[in-house]
Amino acid sequence: MARILAIANQKGGVGKTTTAVNLAASLAVAERRVLLIDADPQGNATSGVGIDKSVAGMSLYDVLLDGVPIAEAVRQDEQLPFLHIVPATQDLVGAELELVGGEEREGRLRKALEPVRGEYDYILIDCPPSLGLVTLNVLAAADGVLIPIQCEYYALEGISQLLNTIRLVQQNFNPGFQIEGVLLTMFDSRLNLSKQVVAEAKDYFGAKVFRTVIPRNVRLAEAPSFEKPILLYDVQSVGAKSYLSVAQELIKRVESSGRGKSGGAK
Repeated sequence: MARILAIANQKGGVGKTTTAVNLAASLAVAERRVLLIDADPQGNATSGVGIDKSVAGMSLYDVLLDGVPIAEAVRQDEQLPFLHIVPATQDLVGAELELVGGEEREGRLRKALEPVRGEYDYILIDCPPSLGLVTLNVLAAADGVLIPIQCEYYALEGISQLLNTIRLVQQNFNPGFQIEGVLLTMFDSRLNLSKQVVAEAKDYFGAKVFRTVIPRNVRLAEAPSFEKPILLYDVQSVGAKSYLSVAQELIKRVESSGRGKSGGAK
C-alpha cells in the first residue's frame, strides 16, 4: 500500500518541485514503485521529467474536475521503469474556481487515488505555493507532508501558517495526517546563515529534519532546463548523491515502521 506524501510549503522558491522530481527518481532507482503527481499549474514537475505540457494528454485537471480515472492520466517514464507520472497542464489554474461549487470538493483526489494505491510504494505530490482547494485536496489525500525549507534568510517565514493548515486538515478532513519530514535545501557550507538555519530547524522540528541536506549545486540547478532529474543529468554530482541519500532515509523511516513496502506492499 503506497505511502502518499505531499511536498508542500506555501513559500515559493524553496525547492518543492526539485525535491518532488529528484526524490521520486531516487526512489525509483531504488526499485520502489513511484507515482509522481504534479498538482502545480506551472507544470514544472511535468516538464522536469521530460513530458511536454502542451501535448500531455490527460492530466490532473481531468481527474479532479471530470472524474477521469487516474490510471488514464498516468504516464510511464521512458528511462526509469519504476516511475510513473500524472502531469499538470495550465488548465489546472481554473480548478480552484471550478472546485468551489463542486460536491466533495476537498476529497476528490483521495477518492481518485483509492483504486491505484495498491499499485505503488510511494505516491509523491508536488503542491503549488498556495493553500487553495487544489492543495487542500492533496493534503486531505496524503498520509503526510514533506516540507522543504531553504537555508536562507526568512527560511522559516510562513511555516506557522502551514502548520496551522496542517492542524485544520487533521481536524476536519484527515485525522491521520502528519509531518513526514523536513528537508533543508540550498545549503551553503561557507555561510554561517545556512548553518544557523539548520540549527533553528532542528531545534524547531527535532527528529523530523532529514540528516541529509541538499546543497546549493550548479548541476542540480541546470537539470530542469534539460528536462531531466539530476540522476539522469549527472549521477556523479553532489546534488544527485544528496537526493539518493534522502531517498534512503525516507525508505528507512517509512518501511522500518511498517508503513511502506516492507510492511505489506508487494
